[in-house]
Amino acid sequence: MKKTICKVDYDTDASELLQKKVFGVFGDPKGYEETLYKTEGGKYFLYCFGGSESPYPEETIKRMAADKVKTWQEK
Repeated sequence: MKKTICKVDYDTDASELLQKKVFGVFGDPKGYEETLYKTEGGKYFLYCFGGSESPYPEETIKRMAADKVKTWQEK
């Protein structure tokens, strides 16, 4: 997936996958996945997708500040 946010391009195919978290089980309408990526330029972002009742009923990309990465990884 590709998305431009504040004139910065985020692309899951062109970025390094760092970590993936799955919340719930396959088929759970409240379940979702968050995948952390790092761009070649050092920017972090989450690719998010989930069931119809999840926080991410449609796939999306959310940028993430570098100082928030460790907190996300530990949750």
